[in-house]
Amino acid sequence: MTTGISFFLILSMLSLPLCVFPEELKVVEDVVQKLQNSYEKTKDLKADFIQEANIKSIKKTETEEGRVFFKNPRNMLWEYTKPKGKKMVINNQMAWLYLADEKIAYKQKSASIFQSKFLINFFAGTGELKDDFIIKYAEPMVQDKHGNYLLVLNPKEKTAACNSVRMTIDKDNFYILQVSFDDVLGNSTTLKFSNISINTGVAQKIFQFRPPTGVQIFEIP
Repeated sequence: MTTGISFFLILSMLSLPLCVFPEELKVVEDVVQKLQNSYEKTKDLKADFIQEANIKSIKKTETEEGRVFFKNPRNMLWEYTKPKGKKMVINNQMAWLYLADEKIAYKQKSASIFQSKFLINFFAGTGELKDDFIIKYAEPMVQDKHGNYLLVLNPKEKTAACNSVRMTIDKDNFYILQVSFDDVLGNSTTLKFSNISINTGVAQKIFQFRPPTGVQIFEIP
């Protein structure tokens, strides 16, 4: 079961190859820059997601799904609907993880998250992938069967929560369709995004959270 602490660590963020000649590919730096530009120009984003967490020690894969909302800068809401309801909210002041069934909420100052979680920084519109990662095309497949780009990102500074990252980037609008990352223990997490909507005017108020009465609150340093 995903705990509050491991959930925050998770966010510290294959198909058949397309037969193309290498010269037809964009230079990987161009793909990364277009990806960066697309998120910097995005005022808000909402999408459905499926999260698959493979826990190596118990040889188990846990699958969850829900809806995610971003509003730049530094606002995120992850609403999990299956198999259990839970909510993760990040704004400029505070990050919350609310487990409805357990009547428990974890909170942490968002400054500490933004300082240490480079993928969260990127999704929040304040990070530069090329500053934190060495980025190259995946091998042996550089594109999937739809022509979307497959990238491998190796952190310049290794952490326990993130050993490597793989991304599938939409070939047309350069948004992230899928992101997978491994930790040093061999656990892996994959997030798949669909039904992506851009700049629809997501309301600021959804990024505020007040625990319901009777909820036990734990503060994470």
